[in-house]
Amino acid sequence: MSDTIRILVTGGTFDKEYNELTGQLFFKQTHLPDMLRLGRCRLPVTVETLFMIDSLDMTEPGRGLILRRCQEAGEDRIVVTHGTDSMELTAALLGPNVAGKTVILTGAMVPYTFGSSDGLFNLGTALAFVQTLPPGVYVAMNGRCFPWDAVRKNRASGVFETPNAKPED
Repeated sequence: MSDTIRILVTGGTFDKEYNELTGQLFFKQTHLPDMLRLGRCRLPVTVETLFMIDSLDMTEPGRGLILRRCQEAGEDRIVVTHGTDSMELTAALLGPNVAGKTVILTGAMVPYTFGSSDGLFNLGTALAFVQTLPPGVYVAMNGRCFPWDAVRKNRASGVFETPNAKPED
């Protein structure tokens, strides 16, 4: 197995741009190389862009591509950048179908280009978790890490949590 960490890019809020004229968010190219440079990342990484979409537009074929790339990758440590609206669905597909590898899904609630994004922090923690956790599929957001089968996005509070968890204060 390789010491390199593979980062699979799928778009999501991480990579959205803002059109000042129309007020719309759109995709141009991934910000991952800039984020890794800004974070002074010294890890060996390979960045592979699968597609650039909002996770609300994620389809089963798209999830299938993510699964195949995780299964086919020569690396045993993989970070998947993903939109937060359907991240748990992709994790649920990967969890029982990726063996012998540590896969971390992460994203952002605010686009990286906005300057106040949580994306850089989430990417950094995902890179730390992928190096330290045993094989399995996890979701890492806001400093917390959840097994693929024990996570949900709480849309009311905008955080990821364990199902049936008591609301945060």
